[in-house]
Amino acid sequence: RSVYDGEEHGRFMEKLEARIRNHDREIEKMCNFHYQGFVDSITELLKVRGEAQKLKNQVTDTNRKLQNEGKELIIAMEELKQCRLQQRNISATVDKLTLCLPVLEMYSKLREQMKSKRHYPALKTLEHLEHTYLPQVSHYRFCKIMVDNIPKLREEIKEVSMSDLKDFLESIRKHSDKIGETAMKQAQQQRNLDNIVSQHPRISGGKKSKREFCASSDLEVKNTSPMSEQDSGILDVEDEDEDEEVPGAQDLVDFSPVYRCLHIYSVLGARETFESYYRKQRRKQARLVLQPPSNMHETLDGYRRYFNQIVGFFVVEDHILHTTQGLVNRAYLDELWEMALSKTIAALRTHSSYCSDPGLVLDLKNLIVLFADTLQGYGFPVNQLFDMLLEIQDQYSETLLKKWSGVFRNILDSDNYSPIPVSNEELYKKIVGQFPFQDAELEKQPFPKKFPFSEFVPKVYNQIKEFIYACLKFSEDLHLSSTEVDDMIRKSTNLLLTRTLSNCLQNVIKRKNVGLTELVQIIINTTHLEKSCKFLEEFITNITNVLPETVHTTKLYGTTTFKDARHAAEEEIYTNLNQKIDQFLQLADYDWMALEPGSRASDYLVDLIGFLRSTFAVFTHLP
Repeated sequence: RSVYDGEEHGRFMEKLEARIRNHDREIEKMCNFHYQGFVDSITELLKVRGEAQKLKNQVTDTNRKLQNEGKELIIAMEELKQCRLQQRNISATVDKLTLCLPVLEMYSKLREQMKSKRHYPALKTLEHLEHTYLPQVSHYRFCKIMVDNIPKLREEIKEVSMSDLKDFLESIRKHSDKIGETAMKQAQQQRNLDNIVSQHPRISGGKKSKREFCASSDLEVKNTSPMSEQDSGILDVEDEDEDEEVPGAQDLVDFSPVYRCLHIYSVLGARETFESYYRKQRRKQARLVLQPPSNMHETLDGYRRYFNQIVGFFVVEDHILHTTQGLVNRAYLDELWEMALSKTIAALRTHSSYCSDPGLVLDLKNLIVLFADTLQGYGFPVNQLFDMLLEIQDQYSETLLKKWSGVFRNILDSDNYSPIPVSNEELYKKIVGQFPFQDAELEKQPFPKKFPFSEFVPKVYNQIKEFIYACLKFSEDLHLSSTEVDDMIRKSTNLLLTRTLSNCLQNVIKRKNVGLTELVQIIINTTHLEKSCKFLEEFITNITNVLPETVHTTKLYGTTTFKDARHAAEEEIYTNLNQKIDQFLQLADYDWMALEPGSRASDYLVDLIGFLRSTFAVFTHLP
């Protein structure tokens, strides 16, 4: 800076050039001193350069060889890398599949169970799938589809199980007739068995009571779990021979659809819906069952089918009551039974009133008793049915009276109104066996001889006994006391005597063409029938074991009936006799202008005397 600021540039430049020349001389000296070494170094460097070129060529060659040799290794390594990658992917896939396969297997099992209609197991599988398996693989797309399908599957199970239940209800409705028939056969067998046991107590050891029998069949049915693979419906049972044991009513029915559906709805939290639906449908079926066919009264089979259906309905409900918890309860069943009882009694009152055949009424009564006994065995109260039978008893008595009215008319119309002749001891004993008649004088007389009465006496007497037997038949199994039976028989017999037989006798007596001989014979006949009334009293006492001295015992009014008939016959004799005498007297033809009396009586008077003589000869037979 001082150089540039001052004016000594030239001098400085000279000094500087002198300095440079000094340095150049020193450098030259130095170079001259080291020149040989430099040359040697260059020479060696040139040698190194050649060697380096050789080394480079060798390295390049080695590298080329190494590259050639390493290509296969690189390919193998690449392959190994790919294998390792695949192995890792496979391992991950196996792990994921290990989680997914159970889900898919369960879903496949679910579809299979759905297809084979095993709905309750399907529901259990669905629960397992939803709560155990699907949460582990929930991030997969197929799992999300499954999760979305689960509510649909539940609904499908509900619908299908409900469809099975509907099929079951329809099948039950169709087959309730068979179920009821079987239950009533059982009750009949049990009743026969009870009768045998009561007669021969020793043989009762090997037999089962009805309740035991039902209990055993209940156990068989209870073994049908809701997991049962069977379809709904009624098992077909062929008609069995009477000497074979009748199967239990429960053995005819497969209740598994009800149990399955109940369990399914319980699991799905819709049990109340199911109970409500079941009860509603069964109420509808009850109303259908309780509607009697319009022609039911025509044959006993009509009544039998009606009763079978009702019994079948309540046997099924009773079994449901005892094998399910709360599907039906006693209050519901009692309400149904009250409705059924009122409708049944109303139907029987209506239809039985059309029946005019006492045999059909008697068969109907036996059927109603069997119907009542069957349902009583299942715990249903049946007192109202027995009360109604007492009403039907009055109707039965009326039909009997109508029938016996025809019987008496035929007997009286076909009678010859002349004493019964007997030619030998055998015939005599036969008549005495039919009618209680004792006469020491008649027994002493030689054969042939005559009974004082005509044939209608033993015939009427036997028909009265037949009527009493018919009345007794109706009173069987009605759980009546012997006094009530006796009272019923005596009242009905009194109606037979005082109304039916009395009217028949009066009609015969009042006939226009009846002769005096016939009237006299009627008086004799009624006298003997009147005497036989005490034997009828004894006959009733023997079959009912109620002594006539017992308080409130009804007396037979037969004496009055026969006395009235006898008085009517006597009146008719007087009337006819007077008419005949009047007729004779009307034939009188006098010559009022005769001058002197005739020497003999008039012809009409002679005939009248002859008629009276023969008539009074007939009267000698009167008591």
